[in-house]
Amino acid sequence: WLTSDNMHHQWLLLAACFWVIFMFMVASKFITLTFKDPDGYGAKQEPLILTAVTKVEEIHVPEEKHWPEEFQPTGKAFSGNLIRQPLVHMERLELLRNVCRDTALRDLSHTAVSKFVLDRIFVCDKHKILFCQTPKVGNTQWKKVLIVLNGAFSSIEEIPENIVHDHEKNGLPRLSSFSDSEIKKRLNLYFKFFIVRDPFERLISAFKDKFVHNPRFEPWYRHEIAPGIIRKYRKNRTETKGLQFEDFVRYLGDPNHRWLDVQFGDHIIHWVTYVELCAPCEITYSVIGHHETLEDDAPYILKAAGIDHLVSYPTIPPGITVYNRTKVERYFSGISKRDIRRLYARFEGDFKLFGYREPDFLLN
Repeated sequence: WLTSDNMHHQWLLLAACFWVIFMFMVASKFITLTFKDPDGYGAKQEPLILTAVTKVEEIHVPEEKHWPEEFQPTGKAFSGNLIRQPLVHMERLELLRNVCRDTALRDLSHTAVSKFVLDRIFVCDKHKILFCQTPKVGNTQWKKVLIVLNGAFSSIEEIPENIVHDHEKNGLPRLSSFSDSEIKKRLNLYFKFFIVRDPFERLISAFKDKFVHNPRFEPWYRHEIAPGIIRKYRKNRTETKGLQFEDFVRYLGDPNHRWLDVQFGDHIIHWVTYVELCAPCEITYSVIGHHETLEDDAPYILKAAGIDHLVSYPTIPPGITVYNRTKVERYFSGISKRDIRRLYARFEGDFKLFGYREPDFLLN
């Protein structure tokens, strides 16, 4: 009887051992498959964008450093394990980095991270976002998105148009309003983006908006800035018409334009280069959107920033973002090749950094 009982216990012990070994094998297989799966959490990918380097000082953020709650980065662009940008956005950032390293274009691609640049960057601390304003590329709509995210209004539809650009009332702080240490932390940790469009088409838009239609009733463009440009750059002094696009091009292409820019103050933001506005070679941006592909880029930016479930980019009217080659050629048809070349020489950095082709009419 004792012998039978001992054998029974041995069989139970043997069965238990086999069960443990079997479970161990199953668990090992599961772990192996999980870590081989590129879509699994164990897939290791290096972050594309983590820190920003400025001319003023390179800021090192240790990998395991824990910042206070108000500086903790959010959004899918900083998820750590999985950072997957569509190929087009990766290519844009890679092109930017390559052009920034081109010493032949250094004077056209680099600028100091000055107060002028910091004034252009709007802050959303609640969702850890920095947005650099580049006028004439749909910035009003992006401001509305940030205003809602900052909590000043509960929806985009509720925001009065006169509030959007009133920086005393719209609840959008500028990066320049923070201390140096606060600025550096935000530049290193926040999701950063801006939008560009074909440089020449943007200049046409700025000219029409400020000197032809002037829908916001800003009289200084027609009554102060336009006369200053005409006095300096109009060839036919007897002509009494208002500012013409030819005058505008001659002013922008003048290597000595800065003496007038100083008189015009910050109003020049509507036509200065993207380099001067946002310092893209000094600040490491997470995403660069293109006006021409805004229908695709806007949802991507919201998702990459981790806010697509909170707000949507306003509806884009059909065709409004499409590059209008005919319009551009028409505006430049009466401009001398010399003046166009000088204009291109000033904006060449913008063309090269963001992948825009040199205009065909400049090559002919």
